[in-house]
Amino acid sequence: MTWMNHVNIKSKDGQVYCCMRNKIVNFNEQQLMSYCVGCKMFGGTAQGKGVECFWNDLRGEHTLIITDPEHEFNYNQTRSVVITTSK
Repeated sequence: MTWMNHVNIKSKDGQVYCCMRNKIVNFNEQQLMSYCVGCKMFGGTAQGKGVECFWNDLRGEHTLIITDPEHEFNYNQTRSVVITTSK
């Protein structure tokens, strides 16, 4: 897995996917101050357009721009498992 910057751009309704809460949230001052600033994944406010969050991801990019919070939520409900064998 790659340590990735997930740039969550607010939807037209002002929503983003929150990995920590595993839900779609309204990204506003309350969300930012109550959850984001204390979250170990928080990386910034995407230049005022949303929120940046860092976590390991199998998609393999270094930066992922997310514009559809519902799609991102659905993607994160399925976990891929990597099986390794020891010699």
